[in-house]
Amino acid sequence: MAIERWDPFRDVISLRDAMNSLLQESFVRPVGLGGGAAPVPLDVRETEDGFVVHASLPGVRPDDVQITVHGDTLTIRGESKADEEKKGETWHLRERRFGSFQRSLTLNAPIDADKAQARFEHGILTLTLPRSERARPKQIKIGGGSSQPQAAQVESQK
Repeated sequence: MAIERWDPFRDVISLRDAMNSLLQESFVRPVGLGGGAAPVPLDVRETEDGFVVHASLPGVRPDDVQITVHGDTLTIRGESKADEEKKGETWHLRERRFGSFQRSLTLNAPIDADKAQARFEHGILTLTLPRSERARPKQIKIGGGSSQPQAAQVESQK
């Protein structure tokens, strides 16, 4: 039998290694550490008339989603419910998210909420958000060429 020198620090783990191990093995990973996804993934496309937003909401019922528009800010909030735990069952893996969620997005133009449309199909929420009339670009035409100043006419671009 060989004699081995005793090293008191061999079995001691640094605090950083212990914290990394704890976070990697935990059931709930923090969003900021390790590439967690946004609570509501969005695709936003701008068109001539406004914006089209696609939000992925798998497993969420349309009745559990609330959409609000305030000026140029869109907010999607809701709640996804967890499966009920039954006696005699043991979970081996539980990665699907549940609970309340909220996502706010500032668009670069005010939205006409009265003309907005929402459609929910196969877990994808599609919002069609037209720009407000006052946010649409206007063209100003110059009046006649006389020496008298004339009022400029404003026309809406379509």
